[in-house]
Amino acid sequence: MKSYLLLLFRLANYNIKVIFAHKFVYFLVAVFLFFAFIITITIIEDPDFDESVIYGMLVFPGLLLIFYPMAYGIQNDDDSKMLETIFGIPNYRYKFWLVRFVLTLGVAFVILYVLGHIANFTLYRFHILPMLGQVLFPIVFLSSLAFMLSTLIKNGNGTAIVVVIVGFIFFIFSDPLEYSAYNVFLNPFSDPRDMSEFIWLTIIFKNRVYLMVSSVLCLLYGLYNLQFREKFV
Repeated sequence: MKSYLLLLFRLANYNIKVIFAHKFVYFLVAVFLFFAFIITITIIEDPDFDESVIYGMLVFPGLLLIFYPMAYGIQNDDDSKMLETIFGIPNYRYKFWLVRFVLTLGVAFVILYVLGHIANFTLYRFHILPMLGQVLFPIVFLSSLAFMLSTLIKNGNGTAIVVVIVGFIFFIFSDPLEYSAYNVFLNPFSDPRDMSEFIWLTIIFKNRVYLMVSSVLCLLYGLYNLQFREKFV
C-alpha cells in the first residue's frame, strides 16, 4: 500500500508539473496575490462581509487557477512533442487528459480550501466545505467549456482568447440575470428581495443542475474530439 501511494503521489506530482508547464509556483503566488488584492478592494468598498461576498472572492481565484491548464494543455503536449506518444496509448483520452482534468480541479480545490481558511480566520466565519461545494459548480463548468474549446481550436492562444471573450459575456449577463437559473455566476448565498425562499431554492437547484449537465456534455464532447488523432498530429 505504501509503494502504491508513493507511486500515485509521484504520478500526480509529475502530471501537475506538466499541467502547469513547470510553473506551478508562479501560479500559486499569482493566486494568493490576486486573492489579497480582492480582499483589499472588498475591505475598502464594502467592510460588511457575509457569505455572498466570500463566494465571489473564491470563484475568481479558482478561475485563474484552471485557466492556463485548460486553455494550453493540448498545445503544451504538442510543443513538448508528447502528442504522438499520448495518442499511441490505448484509451489515451481517458488515461491522460481526463486524469489531468481531475488533477487540475483537485489542485484548485486544495488551494481554494487554504484560501477559504484564510478568509474564515481573517474576514468572516462560514462553513468552508459547503462554500467550496458551491464555488466548484461554475469552476467545473468553465473548466469543461475551456477543455472542449481547446479540442476544437487546437491552439493555446486562440483558446485563451475565446475563453476570455466567453467568460466576459457570462460576466456581463450575470448582472441582468442575477437571480436567474441561467446565470453562470449565480451566487447561492445572496438574499434576493421580493422572492420567497422556496422559489429561490428552486432557482439555485435548477442552476446547479444546468451547470452540472453542461459540464458533463462539454467534457464528453471534448473527449470525443480527441478520438480523431489526425486532427492533432
